[in-house]
Amino acid sequence: MSQWLPFVLFAFVASITPGPTNILVLSNSSRFGLLAALPIIFGACAAAALIVLLVGLGAGEWLLRHPPLQQAMAWLGVGWLLYLAWQIARSPTEAIEADTASRRLGALGAAGLQVINPKVWMMALAVVGVFSGASADAGRYAIHALLFFLIALPCLAAWALLGAGAARLLRSATHLRRFNQAMALLLVVSALASL
Repeated sequence: MSQWLPFVLFAFVASITPGPTNILVLSNSSRFGLLAALPIIFGACAAAALIVLLVGLGAGEWLLRHPPLQQAMAWLGVGWLLYLAWQIARSPTEAIEADTASRRLGALGAAGLQVINPKVWMMALAVVGVFSGASADAGRYAIHALLFFLIALPCLAAWALLGAGAARLLRSATHLRRFNQAMALLLVVSALASL
């Protein structure tokens, strides 16, 4: 068990600390409710775990040999995050109607964000390089991916609970508009920090 403790701590810190995914979960749960954030949480956690597995199986090494692809992924990720920040900043401050469900970020959108998020790939490279060891096999990578998934789920759920709690405090249109603008600004900062 002591050999897994450093990895568990790393996965917890990587998942609970503020980042683009956490901010999106917080923002979506404050606007659409806790249940609406669940697909985002599941999609983001599943994609991050899959990336850990893929990096362990060789995708990380291949990506390191293609710096232009790394840069393209970084710019795609930043562009996507800036678009999401714009959507959050200009989102309506009135009650959400049922017909706006199609505009929500869902499991596939959250998973797609992880695929082009350089921060997730760097985290996966750290998992494989630091915690797996030189003699790791597919089974060990799969255990790391599963553990990361299981640790990330409650971490992102905590952000969703925070967003749902914040929604109770945001009763006026002015407060909700300021909250949306603050979330958009945090998303922009996290996007630019990933470059």
